[in-house]
Amino acid sequence: MTYIVAEPCIKCKYTDCVEVCPVDAFREGANCLVIDPDICIDCDLCVPECPVQAIFSEDDLPEKWTEYLELNVRLATEWPEISSTKDELPEADEFKDVDDKRHLLDESPGNAS
Repeated sequence: MTYIVAEPCIKCKYTDCVEVCPVDAFREGANCLVIDPDICIDCDLCVPECPVQAIFSEDDLPEKWTEYLELNVRLATEWPEISSTKDELPEADEFKDVDDKRHLLDESPGNAS
């Protein structure tokens, strides 16, 4: 089992979760984060840190977001590691409660540090 970053992260990219990850499993895209399933140790520390409730265990991933399992796997191989917190995106507050954001996902890599 692994943890998955799902749709609520899109256009927000809060990085509170990154700070608590003991194995640096997060990867940064332009407007979202993902978790590398090969590195995640299923510790659960990131889940309560996410202010938009975007992180789920694989077993608890809502059915409407099942495609995010594959997206996390694929994008984790393309995006750079992020191991420290950054400011959220400027539009985060505007988008944190928006539903149906999949079409807004920018699959290009972020500027990880």
